[in-house]
Amino acid sequence: MEDEQELTDFARRWTEAERRGDVTALDALLTDDFSAVGPRGFVLDKKQWLDRYASGALVHDAFTWAEVTVRQYGRAAVATGVQGQQSVFDGRDADGYFRVTQTIVETDGVWRLAALHLSATGDRPGPEA
Repeated sequence: MEDEQELTDFARRWTEAERRGDVTALDALLTDDFSAVGPRGFVLDKKQWLDRYASGALVHDAFTWAEVTVRQYGRAAVATGVQGQQSVFDGRDADGYFRVTQTIVETDGVWRLAALHLSATGDRPGPEA
């Protein structure tokens, strides 16, 4: 039950840090070897992920994490959900909804995001999508 609450809290902190583009908070929430696969197949490491915010290239007006399910496997967990965003990247509209899979690991008593994979969904998916 404690891990469940910690993972719920992790999701809240991650969502808020992404929404704000908070590089310091995200740096603490991601593993050093974090990697992300974007909706068009590109791969970003931790530095590249953070640099999108640090440079001001990515700005969110809204960022949500919904329809989340979490499966825990010892000191690791897999979360799947829908990320919604109203965003601008490099001056271009980056609004959308994405089906996301997160790999979250617990190291030294702290949950951190080790990997993330986004798939564009087009319109906002519902439970039947």
